[in-house]
Amino acid sequence: MRPRATQLTAREFSRRVEALFALCEECRLCPRECRVNRLAGEKGYCRAGATLRVAHAGPHFGEEAVLVGSHGSGTIFFSHCGLRCAYCQNADISLSGDGTDMSAEECAGAMLRLQELGCHNINLVTPTHYAPLIADSLLRAVQKGLRLPLVWNCGGYERVEALRLLDGIVDIYMPDIKYSRQDTAEQFSRAPDYFDRAKEAIREMHRQVGTLTVKDGRAVRGLLVRHLVLPEDAAGTEEVLRFIAEEISPDTYVNVMAQYRPCRNLPPPLDRRITRHEYHAAVQCAVRLGLIRGLGL
Repeated sequence: MRPRATQLTAREFSRRVEALFALCEECRLCPRECRVNRLAGEKGYCRAGATLRVAHAGPHFGEEAVLVGSHGSGTIFFSHCGLRCAYCQNADISLSGDGTDMSAEECAGAMLRLQELGCHNINLVTPTHYAPLIADSLLRAVQKGLRLPLVWNCGGYERVEALRLLDGIVDIYMPDIKYSRQDTAEQFSRAPDYFDRAKEAIREMHRQVGTLTVKDGRAVRGLLVRHLVLPEDAAGTEEVLRFIAEEISPDTYVNVMAQYRPCRNLPPPLDRRITRHEYHAAVQCAVRLGLIRGLGL
């Protein structure tokens, strides 16, 4: 199965890149719609400017097994973030913006080096606010021989208008669905509309790539959803999982994650780790709803 980006004509790919850049003139890449001119270097909520900023690029073995394989997932961690969650475990990257500025040509070179190292995919971590620059980099990389599946590893807070421009470019969508609860989304991510926007986004992602296809133990195309369990069910886990099972597909690959930890002083209930009981309850909910792909059962 050929990566989708290699199937687009250069003309159509270039058109998509131009359309994504147009969304930056009064930035509407994410649901916050800050309306700042990113092309002129103005900065909105995400704090990203007109240049790609990369914190790290290299093989990564801490992702889901279907992405890691034997040679790792070729991850590119982008600095800044459109969600800026108060409990982010990568705050030095997403909140402080640590990293190095890269041109599109340099980013394309990083993708090609990851391919040369034998990585199984190009895994774009927190890419949303850099969508035009990433698409430009990818076009250059494809023209120079990139043939790996592209993973869009995001926080789930996406605009459908921007996602539609990625149709035919992205092979694997890997969004978080962080919350169904509006109060938690507002308190810790300043995004009270999070669940509504995430549901729209996941529907569009699934329309584009379908359920996850795995060949020889490695993901090649489809949707993979992550959900982080929070203390005292602050995320509203059952409603998140029910949405996936009933409105997307019970065959959706879902990773129910247990690694929440408080990284700074936070108010209850996010001032502690989750308990075994809380995690077990979340997994059992997924099982009841038929969401067993990704649970390792």
